[in-house]
Amino acid sequence: MIIENQTFDEERALYGLKDAIVRNCRFAGEADGESAFKETSGIEAENCYMDLRYPFWHTTNSKIKGCSMTENCRAALWYDDGVTITDSRLGGIKALRECQNITLENCSVNSPEFIWKCKDLSINNVCIENSEYPFFEVDRAKINALTMKGKYSFQYCTNILIENSNFDTKDAFWHTKDVTVKNSIIKGEYLGWYSENLTLENCRIIGTQPFCYCKNLRLINCALENCDLAFERSSVEASIQGKIDSVKNVYSGRIEADEIGEIIADESIIDKTKTEIVIRRA
Repeated sequence: MIIENQTFDEERALYGLKDAIVRNCRFAGEADGESAFKETSGIEAENCYMDLRYPFWHTTNSKIKGCSMTENCRAALWYDDGVTITDSRLGGIKALRECQNITLENCSVNSPEFIWKCKDLSINNVCIENSEYPFFEVDRAKINALTMKGKYSFQYCTNILIENSNFDTKDAFWHTKDVTVKNSIIKGEYLGWYSENLTLENCRIIGTQPFCYCKNLRLINCALENCDLAFERSSVEASIQGKIDSVKNVYSGRIEADEIGEIIADESIIDKTKTEIVIRRA
């Protein structure tokens, strides 16, 4: 079945639709109906304009391509399984929640609370703007070429691989477990607090008080810029290219850098013998 060049504004306009192509359609109008594609499967939505709430709930094994979801299209994808979204614009708060097996590629996103409680994600060449709490409680994701501007990202995430990305964020990676970031730029304050098994390799890291209260933190061939009071109460293995402005009360491990501006070690709080600090050139 092919449905094309139509406008829908009624409640549950295409409820339960299966194995259909919906092309060049508009979901907007005075009736202001919600949940256009609820309980659908095998759908290909192509070049559609979405201006109504909750369009894709309980959708399975479907493709969304070249679609535009406006700021009115709130909570666009919830409880979905097996959905591929390409070449699309996602606006509106809470764009994905409690979904699994989701692919997102060549998309632009402006959505607070984007991707919550989702699992098994593949994300490639995506730009996220002005989001708060993106990627909250995500489990199992592979992310490549993600550009993101937003606050409080990747909190309580597990089993994530991020590569070739650029983040302007704050309070990122709090309480994460088994997260690896490679060949990326991360700018923000208070990065990685309370994380476990967080690994950063060949990364440029910018911002104050990073990586405090971490367990088994690893930094491999990374550069730190404007990073002061780093590694407080953390167990860490770090190889840093260039300077660390200061480190404070490291719990244990080994830190190697070309230069460290200040080493703060309060012996009433930490056991200095548990940490080795190597400065390549004084």
